[in-house]
Amino acid sequence: MNILLLGSGGREHALAWKLAQSPTCSKLFAAPGNPGIAEEAELVDLNASNHAAVVDFCEAHDIGLVVIGPEAPLVDGLADSLRDTDIPVFGPSMAAAQLEGSKGFTKDLCERAGIPTAGYVRTSSLDEATDALARFEPPYVLKADGLAAGKGVVIAETRTEAETALADMFGGQFGEAGAEVVIEEFMTGEEASFFALTDGTSIIPFGTAQDHKRVGDGDVGPNTGGMGAYSPAPVLTEELQARVMAEIIEPTVRTMREEGMPYSGVLYAGLMLTEAAPKLIEYNCRFGDPECQVLMTRLESDLAAIMLACANGALEGTTGEFSPQTAMTVVMAARGYPGTPEKGGAIVLGDAEATGAKVFHAGTAMRDGQLVASGGRVLNVTATGANATEAQKAAYTAVDAIDFPSGFCRRDIGWREVAREADN
Repeated sequence: MNILLLGSGGREHALAWKLAQSPTCSKLFAAPGNPGIAEEAELVDLNASNHAAVVDFCEAHDIGLVVIGPEAPLVDGLADSLRDTDIPVFGPSMAAAQLEGSKGFTKDLCERAGIPTAGYVRTSSLDEATDALARFEPPYVLKADGLAAGKGVVIAETRTEAETALADMFGGQFGEAGAEVVIEEFMTGEEASFFALTDGTSIIPFGTAQDHKRVGDGDVGPNTGGMGAYSPAPVLTEELQARVMAEIIEPTVRTMREEGMPYSGVLYAGLMLTEAAPKLIEYNCRFGDPECQVLMTRLESDLAAIMLACANGALEGTTGEFSPQTAMTVVMAARGYPGTPEKGGAIVLGDAEATGAKVFHAGTAMRDGQLVASGGRVLNVTATGANATEAQKAAYTAVDAIDFPSGFCRRDIGWREVAREADN
């Protein structure tokens, strides 16, 4: 079948790389793509916000499956427009995508469904939010309700910091995403990510990972979209994964279906592993970035076949098989990220992939035959090993083979698991 992949980042390069390997994929198109994706797919000029143009392209090119990579088109309802014309699509409806599109929506759903999560208050004005701080102890967790490119969360250590952050949020720091702010209790524990696929009824687990949000080594500095990740996450034991499925994922899918918003696609649960229980931090309605890169590196099953089964409501009996090896990805970002990144810096990949690693393009462009940086997160250097220690060594060997003078990366991706392995 012909497949159309929408998106242009490292997540989409990883998906394109895996979809192109599928024996069920006759032709892969990608829009808008990037130089890395161009090695796997034919790039086409399509704007995902123009639903009619996407539908017309699918009909003209006999597309049998559309894979929507990023969250914005899902929240915008592109999956609905495709389903209305009987085009199979991997990704949730606009109503179901509220799980990522609105922090408040998800918190309210958790309350209705009895899903363990942090205590919270939804606020829609600066005065209301400032008054609500009295209900919480520091540090304060402040979240812009809408989509903010992974940067709409502030952890404020003091009330003064919280009040300043709230003023910024309601003052437009995150645009429309900050029109409402959710204030949450601070949870302690280790964070981990759990993935599941569902067609609205059947559910299958689809891997675990841990990412690194802070920009600097030792988890310091501002939050980013993610500076690296590894999979699997051994901290999510089989027992904990079973609890996550029973206490978080299954009640979510059941409640969404019962309330007339059946969820179809990938459910990415960001978790806090507290002493009491695994608790939901937030949901994403698409594969994480850079978590997708390590999941796809380990996936041994036919991704296109699984996605089509999900899109067609035929997921029952399907499984996702993953390599037991550890995959680790290191993000190489442009200087200035997560603030204003320095674009245009020349990149020479050299012998990075000769080391056995895979370099996924996240924010690159070709200018006069030269690969250059065109975004904040630029490359995702991904390698595997028997454990996190070996995967980390392989990933940084590949990183060091790349010439990217205006780029930088963290040098400690996977540090928690590497430390645990050293202790054992």
